[in-house]
Amino acid sequence: METRIVGRPAFRLVGHATRVPLIHRGVNPYIQRHVAALPAREHLRLKALGDTEPAGLLAVCADLDADFDEGSELTYLHGVAVSRGTPVPADLDVIEVPAGRWVVLRVVGPDPQVLQETWATAVTGWFPFNPWRLRPGPEIVAVSAGTDNPGGTARELWLPVEPA
Repeated sequence: METRIVGRPAFRLVGHATRVPLIHRGVNPYIQRHVAALPAREHLRLKALGDTEPAGLLAVCADLDADFDEGSELTYLHGVAVSRGTPVPADLDVIEVPAGRWVVLRVVGPDPQVLQETWATAVTGWFPFNPWRLRPGPEIVAVSAGTDNPGGTARELWLPVEPA
């Protein structure tokens, strides 16, 4: 698991949002149905709109329960990151993201297992040994460029952090 700390100015996450229950293991069927219901042309439109990091199509979880209880509701947004000044079509949902720091965890492996394992490893093995703690904000998953890896898809998990 590669990690880096990134400082980002304020930006927006835009796309299609829905409320879903938090599921700790396996594919979340509610998220899967939400994304599958979007026409292919909508994915292309979103990709064209994205103009800042994290790049590409994003899986965003926001408004999570502080205890991350299984079954609690969260806002899931399938979308992209845009700069504050980028015009956003009225039919898209927007999550405003304030300036701040992020820990970016790059992993390769089968989805969703690798992300779920990475989250668990971050909580038990990374945060306790580093001078950072989670701060309020969305959790973002970005598919990295060049994902032709035989070991699985490369993904970046962006978690909002502040000094501990």
